[in-house]
Amino acid sequence: MTVEIWRGDRTGAFQAFEVARRENQTVLDVVTEIQRGQDATLSYRFACRVGMCGSCAMIVNGRPRWTCRTRVDQLEAGPIRLEPLRNLPIVKDLAVDMAPFFDKWRDAHGWFEPGEQPPQDFAVVAPESPERLEADAGIECINCGICYSACDVVSWNEDYLGPAALNRAWTLVNDIRDRGQHERLGAVSGDAGCHSCHTHMSCTEFCPKALSPTLSIAGLKRATAKHAWKRRR
Repeated sequence: MTVEIWRGDRTGAFQAFEVARRENQTVLDVVTEIQRGQDATLSYRFACRVGMCGSCAMIVNGRPRWTCRTRVDQLEAGPIRLEPLRNLPIVKDLAVDMAPFFDKWRDAHGWFEPGEQPPQDFAVVAPESPERLEADAGIECINCGICYSACDVVSWNEDYLGPAALNRAWTLVNDIRDRGQHERLGAVSGDAGCHSCHTHMSCTEFCPKALSPTLSIAGLKRATAKHAWKRRR
């Protein structure tokens, strides 16, 4: 089979390789075989190989995917075309710089804030409470960057915080232990925040963990509106 791989950084070209088709072959297997047997200079990123870390994410035939969970026999007939994730600087070939992605997590105040005097005992949170259910719905994000790469708003506005960072903010908004809500809601309500989302749902469509950042962002829109209303009263 023919595999076309992007070579270079922001400027570059596709290079074609011929690889034997094998049973139960994943796209990551294909890339590894090319790097080990045909061109040792090919750059890409992977870690666990079993669908846990998300570091092998790439654009496969125009769609962002985890390559370790994408089998060759699942793809349409014809050449396989591999590109680095979109909306992120290309380091080389299929490897991208994830720093802007994680900077957005920081900008959205995506860390737990216990307050100056955290309670000594554990918080009692009922498993069936709405807050717990909302937090649980988005907590499984592993920051693979698939949703960020698929987001049209990030493509239009590089300052937009993006689905993953906003999803993380929403899980913390629903954490009754957190004491950083005022700053967090302020951070996600600006021009680059949740209200810039156009609800195209690309992040939800492509999420390998079956999460819905779109719904998290909708929750943030409601929460920031309520927060602004309370401040004006």
